[in-house]
Amino acid sequence: MNRYELIYILDVSLEESVRKELIGKFSQVITDNGGEIEKMDEWGKRKLAYSIDYKTEGYYVLYLFNAAPEFPEEFNRVAGITDGILRVLVTRQPE
Repeated sequence: MNRYELIYILDVSLEESVRKELIGKFSQVITDNGGEIEKMDEWGKRKLAYSIDYKTEGYYVLYLFNAAPEFPEEFNRVAGITDGILRVLVTRQPE
């Protein structure tokens, strides 16, 4: 198991109920694939450094978790087919 940091940005135009549903869905994806969430932190609405799809603000969510080495590819696949996601970044943390 490797330690990973995951940050993703949601579209701020999503309703709060939809946003909470997506956050729950992504937590479930991590645990369903054998991952263990150490920490989840919702940073909330923040100004983007540059516009993405003509949007200047996004809702940031950060996870620290342990998972198998093949998990980041699966998470990127799931996030890629999910509406409302502006960006996703999964990085492996040093031991």
